[in-house]
Amino acid sequence: MFNNFPKTRSILPEAYQAIYNTHYKDNREGNTAATSVAQKMETWLHKKVASDTQEVFKGSTLEIGAGTLNQLQFEQSDRYDIVEPFEALFRNSQDLDKVNNVYADISEIDLSNKYDRITSVATFEHILNLPQVVAQSCLLMKEDGVMRTAIPSEGGFLWKTAYTLTTGIEFRLKHGLNYETLMRHEHVNTAKEIKEILNYFFESSAVSYYGLGPHLSFYQYIENRKPKVDLAEKFLAEHPILHQSQSPNSPQQILDDPILLARESVDDRRGNMRRAQ
Repeated sequence: MFNNFPKTRSILPEAYQAIYNTHYKDNREGNTAATSVAQKMETWLHKKVASDTQEVFKGSTLEIGAGTLNQLQFEQSDRYDIVEPFEALFRNSQDLDKVNNVYADISEIDLSNKYDRITSVATFEHILNLPQVVAQSCLLMKEDGVMRTAIPSEGGFLWKTAYTLTTGIEFRLKHGLNYETLMRHEHVNTAKEIKEILNYFFESSAVSYYGLGPHLSFYQYIENRKPKVDLAEKFLAEHPILHQSQSPNSPQQILDDPILLARESVDDRRGNMRRAQ
């Protein structure tokens, strides 16, 4: 199952690098017509993940891939920590004061921290070393905790058709570039792969769809309980989480890849960025 991991991200051509950061932020904030529609649809993802909270959740939450902190529009916790390597996304967020601790990488979190909830919205499709991240999540979760994951139906017919005929057309008209190149750079994992990894590390799994099953849906929500802690520990002992300098992306790829460059920058400053209340 894990023979393809860790994945290696393709290097974006220069023309894509030139517009990448602006496009990424516009995409996350819904600043164009197509991304605005996409954001409205993505509300389903956020609401599904937050559906177990009422007003302020009386417990602890760790969000993996918090981005612009838009999940905090749908929920709050007594303790809300985030993992997000791309500092530029959340630096000026008005919701930053609702966050207790900021980590650039999940491996930075001391295993003495245990969370009631570990959440992720539209992130797992991007992570190169996803098995390690999920295994580490098992070790950071309380015994009766829950992992709540929402993802696009990457690899499905409806998902690809939808973005090709909306954001794909808009992207080509605006930049004269093929959006599929950017998507293959960004989405390194399919929904099928993500669910297989979650099922491997958790005893209990439930899936719901924004649509009709895996191939005729836009999004999927996966809820996992009962982490297989012994299995996670064994896996991480054999496949430890790599530091950036040990990652499968070469130094040249780090220089050429805006995502990795941002992660390097945040990693250098993570001591200053970690916040405690």
